[in-house]
Amino acid sequence: MKKKDFMLFLMICIIAAAAFAAFRLLIPQENEELVIIVNGDIYGTYSLEEDCKIEINGTNVCEIKNGAVSMTEADCPDQLCVHQREIASAGDTIVCLPNRVVLQISGNSESEGNGIDATAG
Repeated sequence: MKKKDFMLFLMICIIAAAAFAAFRLLIPQENEELVIIVNGDIYGTYSLEEDCKIEINGTNVCEIKNGAVSMTEADCPDQLCVHQREIASAGDTIVCLPNRVVLQISGNSESEGNGIDATAG
C-alpha cells in the first residue's frame, strides 16, 4: 500500500466517522426510556431525561445520568454487568445473568408499536 492509498483510506474513514457522529447527534432520539426486566417480568420503566439511581430487588443498582444508563452495583460474582459500557440508544441492553436482570432502552415514539416492520411495493 502506497502512502497516497493510505491517505485516501484514512480520509474516507474520517469522513465516515464524522458523518456517523453528526447523524447520531443531530437526529433527536424521542421518548426513549429504560425498561428494567427481572425474571422475565417488567420491574419498572423510567425516563432517560431524569437523572436517578434505581435499586433493583436489593441485588443491583443502575444509574441514569445525562440520558445514559449504567449498572453501578451488583452482588453477582463475575461483575460483568457492572463493566459493560453505558447504554443510551433504543435496543441497547445490559444483562446481569446471575440475578436475571435486564436493562433495555426502548424507543417510545408514536410511530413505534403499530405492528408494521416493513412495507413491500
